[in-house]
Amino acid sequence: MDTQRSTAVSALLDLSDDDIRAALPETECDDAGPLPSVSPDDGSGALWLPGLENVSVQGPEDVWLHDALLGPHSADIVGYLGMARTTGGPVLDLGSGTGRLAVPFARHGFAVAAVDRDLHSLRRLRRWARRIGPRTDRLVTTVPADLAGLRLDGRYRLVVLAGAMITAVPPQARPVLLREIAAHLGEGGALALDYPSHALTRLAERPRRTFAFRVPRFDGVTETVVARQVFDLAGMRERITYHCRCSTRHDVHLRTLTTRKWLIDPEHLAHDIRKAGMHIADRRPHRIDSVTEHVLLICRADA
Repeated sequence: MDTQRSTAVSALLDLSDDDIRAALPETECDDAGPLPSVSPDDGSGALWLPGLENVSVQGPEDVWLHDALLGPHSADIVGYLGMARTTGGPVLDLGSGTGRLAVPFARHGFAVAAVDRDLHSLRRLRRWARRIGPRTDRLVTTVPADLAGLRLDGRYRLVVLAGAMITAVPPQARPVLLREIAAHLGEGGALALDYPSHALTRLAERPRRTFAFRVPRFDGVTETVVARQVFDLAGMRERITYHCRCSTRHDVHLRTLTTRKWLIDPEHLAHDIRKAGMHIADRRPHRIDSVTEHVLLICRADA
């Protein structure tokens, strides 16, 4: 099912202006305008929606949207599994969500602690692990906690902050989180985190973006989304509003979701990593469009 969803993302931007306006509240329809012609591609056929990855499941009814937004990142599972084979376990998955990474880690024999503030997501993760089998289920520990103010037990050989989860951590809380991670890295361990890095001067020229797409679903519901992305460069914040229209043969349901995130200043992040007692061992950038690149950092504890 996850493979189907990821593949379906490549066709998301095929919507008419009428589709867009139907998904918007009446008060915003006059502002909708035509759909921008934006379809960044990573070369593998999977569509990337720059900066639109969500940071938590809003509710049970929003799981399909959440999976669609993270779909373009599904290829990173192979990369993280490769890191785990190099470092060994146990693994700490911070901001695990419904187990996109945690369950595959356990399925491949790694003990993994999955941390997330959303209890519904952790319950879905646990159900998925149980469906796979008792061995996978035993290797997963779920921990309900917010990353800001997180306190850890034990030591880990690999810590992951995937899906741009670092953007959900307030800048004032980030140094504390990184110090906590560094204090619990086992010998030869690594922290892997990713984030969208924006060219701020270019972003200032276009601080608002609008994307429209259809969420791939396989439950008889047609879901259309108009996403409004607004950047506040002075406050280094980002707000994304999702206007969702779900329709069946008998009913239409409209809802609005909002995600607020922090923009990452690479120099400030590197400073926080150094102050925590770690260093950046590897930096892997991936160009998304002329304004944004996706960056993966591999960090290790100082000797």
